Amino acid sequence: MWLKPEEILLKNAFKLWVTEKGNEYFVLQRRRGYGEGGGGLTGLLVGTLDMMLDSTSKVAPFRILHQTPDSQIYWSIACGGTKEEINQHWEWLEKNIMRILSVFDSSDDITSFVQGKIRGLIAEEGKVSGVQEDDPEKFREALLRFEKWFDLPQKEKLVTYYSCSYWRGRVPCQGWLYLSTNFLSFYSYLLGSEVKLVVSWNEIWRLEKTSNVILTESIHVLANGEDHYFSMFMHLSETFLIMEQLADYSIKRLFDKETFQEEPSLSDPLQITKRGLETNARNEQFRAFFRLPKEENLLEVYESFLWVPFSHFNTLGKICLSESYLCFASQDGSQCHVIIPMREVIGVEKPDRSSRALTVCVRGKRALRFSEVRDFERLGNAIRRRCGMTASPQHSASTEGIRGECQNLINHFEDNPEEVAMMVGQKESSKAVSNEALMTLFHPQDAENLDPKMLKEKMKEQSWNIHFSEYGRGTSMFCTKKTRDLIVRGVPEALRGELWMLFSGAVNDMAVNPGYYSEIVDQSLGTSTLATDEIERDLHRSLPEHPAFQSDTGISALRRVLTAYAYRNPKIGYCQAMNILTSVLLLYAKEEEAFWLLVAVCERMLPDYFNRRIIGALVDQAVFEELIRMHLTQLTEHMTDLTFFSSVSLSWFLTLFISVLPIESAVNVVDCFFYDGIKAILQLGLAVLDYNMEGLISSSDDAEAVTILSKFFDNVTNKDSPLPQTVQQNSVGNNDKASSLSKVDISDLIKEAYEKYGDMKSEEVERMRKRNKLYVIQTLEDTTKQNVLRVVSQEVKFSASQLDNLYALFKRQHFLSCYWTMNSPVLLHHDPSLAYLEQYQLGFHQFSLLFSLLEPWSLCSGNDALFLWAFRLLDENQDGLVNFKEFCCALDILYSGTFTNKLKFLFKLHQPPVSDLPEDGVIRKSPERGKGKVDLQAYLKQWQDEILKKEESIKDLPRINQAQFIQFSKTLYNLFHGDPEEESLYRAVARVTSLLLRMEEVGRRLQGPTSLTQDAPEGALLDREACSTPERSSDTPSATITLEAGSIPQEVEWSFAFEQILASLLNEPVLVRFFERPVDIQARLDHAKGAQLKAKTNK
Repeated sequence: MWLKPEEILLKNAFKLWVTEKGNEYFVLQRRRGYGEGGGGLTGLLVGTLDMMLDSTSKVAPFRILHQTPDSQIYWSIACGGTKEEINQHWEWLEKNIMRILSVFDSSDDITSFVQGKIRGLIAEEGKVSGVQEDDPEKFREALLRFEKWFDLPQKEKLVTYYSCSYWRGRVPCQGWLYLSTNFLSFYSYLLGSEVKLVVSWNEIWRLEKTSNVILTESIHVLANGEDHYFSMFMHLSETFLIMEQLADYSIKRLFDKETFQEEPSLSDPLQITKRGLETNARNEQFRAFFRLPKEENLLEVYESFLWVPFSHFNTLGKICLSESYLCFASQDGSQCHVIIPMREVIGVEKPDRSSRALTVCVRGKRALRFSEVRDFERLGNAIRRRCGMTASPQHSASTEGIRGECQNLINHFEDNPEEVAMMVGQKESSKAVSNEALMTLFHPQDAENLDPKMLKEKMKEQSWNIHFSEYGRGTSMFCTKKTRDLIVRGVPEALRGELWMLFSGAVNDMAVNPGYYSEIVDQSLGTSTLATDEIERDLHRSLPEHPAFQSDTGISALRRVLTAYAYRNPKIGYCQAMNILTSVLLLYAKEEEAFWLLVAVCERMLPDYFNRRIIGALVDQAVFEELIRMHLTQLTEHMTDLTFFSSVSLSWFLTLFISVLPIESAVNVVDCFFYDGIKAILQLGLAVLDYNMEGLISSSDDAEAVTILSKFFDNVTNKDSPLPQTVQQNSVGNNDKASSLSKVDISDLIKEAYEKYGDMKSEEVERMRKRNKLYVIQTLEDTTKQNVLRVVSQEVKFSASQLDNLYALFKRQHFLSCYWTMNSPVLLHHDPSLAYLEQYQLGFHQFSLLFSLLEPWSLCSGNDALFLWAFRLLDENQDGLVNFKEFCCALDILYSGTFTNKLKFLFKLHQPPVSDLPEDGVIRKSPERGKGKVDLQAYLKQWQDEILKKEESIKDLPRINQAQFIQFSKTLYNLFHGDPEEESLYRAVARVTSLLLRMEEVGRRLQGPTSLTQDAPEGALLDREACSTPERSSDTPSATITLEAGSIPQEVEWSFAFEQILASLLNEPVLVRFFERPVDIQARLDHAKGAQLKAKTNK
């Protein structure tokens, strides 16, 4: 590798370097302790020193120095890990540089020329390799060490590296930690002791910061049942952030099959960089805090003071600018934050240079004044530029005259909202979409009603109106502690839909996608899929006691919203609990608003909740258990096993307490959820357990604990709810014993939750989520593995440990197809609706790689056609993929099958499939699979056929023709290569082949007189010659088959039945012994573990 020229005093380096060769201008040196005579104490000391130094020019065993005859200064210009590599550089210098240097008169000119050439070579290498790092020179040096030490595929992208200590017990090993796209790697060499560690990100169970008596702070990694601890003096937080991002990236890409089409920095695993990962982490945090659409990215950040009119003082915070939003958050993050969509900005006043202030004017005659902005002019220009792009719906030039005309249009449409529908493209066919919240239709408020509950409801509305007048209303409203206090007290029925839209960010989604819901409703209605079938089944189970869902109006609205969302997001489709949540949304929000609220919940606020494995809910349950241990120590001392709370609280998280609380109380919980996110649900869960502490501690079993919680929820009321008793049916009809218990008001319960556990920060909750996500996913993966192994173990003779190793290899091969590309068939044709047995499957190329490592006799070695035939033979359902069960059953035949079964497998292998492999090498599944309507009758029939399926009789096998028989004979010859009885086996096959051909000839003659093929076609003679003399090297035994020219009939093509071949082979004891000889599969498994990555590389 060429190095950036650095000065070296050669006299100080002679102690560690030996000159191999040199000339007038260059010296090639070898480091002491390497190569000839490199052992002993010198090698140990030099190796240890190399490990501690941060420069490849000092670490690499070979280097080239530049010198001039009249100078004592040398320049390092190249280094190499092997003698071959450094010799290539030396030869290049002799060929391209040496003959030019003689023309220079000055030593300084020679040195300048050499340095310029080397820098040019480095620049060209940088362009080819695409290195985009802050310090490309050091990164190239680290990349050389990474490739040399770990021997990973060249495609593996090194992201970053750090100096750290790896703790083995209480002894630290100083070395280097390398973080690449798919692996965490560590290397250390101290006094002859080499430590090398390579862990795949997808194998990690836990990744967390820890501290103990020895280490104040370290990074803990749990993988494959082993604990690893890393500590460092500097950059620990930065290192942990990158590790966390890479682990999360691996989980999403390999387990969830994400393709990151909307994240350019993550879309190509070969181009992942440290800077890209850090940027992605900032963007995620930015979007989560301000509840912004996933398309938004944090572009610029400015420190500033914001004038807060309601408090009459300037608050210090940060301005965060994205493509479409201007956001501000005070320093502590809780005192004040505001979100200003660029579409709401109508002007930016001329900045005040003296105070570096900037005033942004928004609709509603409001203005926000930012002061002490360091680069206020740049901020002002950025805001104007973005407003100019979004203010005009016609995208015209941003002149003052046109801006004024556009503002007049905006004002006109604000006064005439009925015309907006025409502008956004709503269709007449979409009039069926409801424009009113169901609560407005089925429970309209009576203005004349002055009962105490309605009076209190009016007082709440008045409090919110006062808040709006001070803090603003709509998307640019200030959110403060006072806002949260009003939320905790309860949101008025009339404002609930508006505030849900605002706090969830759904208002922005709907504003930037006008007409989207109407279009998707028109496209989705009438479609028939598995999701629509499940939706129809659950429609009448959604709040059945509420009048709105006892009528066609509510049921139709619920159907449209759920079907539209399933059409929008087929990856989620429809999941149970979505119907309950959507029903409540429809009560207080218009139909289109309910749709966008559902989008916000499923895609931002509760990620991964509504899918087949409900990973998000399980992660939050793990967080909940962690919080119970932290805050409810008395309960954990009594109940050491907290899995009970996981099972009982699942519905709390999936339905936001809607399924366990009366509807009039549950909506107050939803209010808090939309403002504070999952933190509100966790707080309330802790408060519920705290309230029932005594009963839970005294309970004798889980059933009694469940009864205690159920009775508690039945007695939670909302004394301020203005809803009539016909709606509050959840809370009536309780038994006498439950009615005798004291009532708990939901407002008091929520207030207590905020008072006791409100100091919990959302950022800490997110960290706990990330920390527990890895463990939850790996636990689910382990459960899936146990289920698969339990099913497969009934079909094969492998031991439990051998099956476990096979599963690990199969799963890893599945992942290898995704490691370095986003266009793998596994990703492109992933179907999350499949059963656990089908989740990990191999396409043809992955199958051929793994099968070649594990087959006992090199069966398909060098023959791609046989790989394809084996693949098609195992692919029983013809879906273009082989699952673990099919793969294991094939290996079980080859390793543990009887002589007849092994021979039958080889026989069927040479009956090629009807269709060949496509040109691109990808056998695709049917495009309708997993997407169209499922034919349950077909599935039941297939299941019945599998149950009744009897073992295939040898008489049922079709005959093989002459071409297939020739290939079958060649395959038998290839099996015996390297066997101790190789000579005898070849002779036995020759005898069997000759015997079969003569038997077939006699059979043909007995059928009737036919003319012999003295002038047989050239192709038949070639085939006969191929059968008689298999493709082998010159040392093949002479026992080959010789046939007379007339031995093959011309008119009828000869063929063989399986019984004929079996009977002939049984007459050769040496062949029977070969096939019945046990083969050690464990040795093949151990070999495959080490060769799997290299096999992928060499393919």
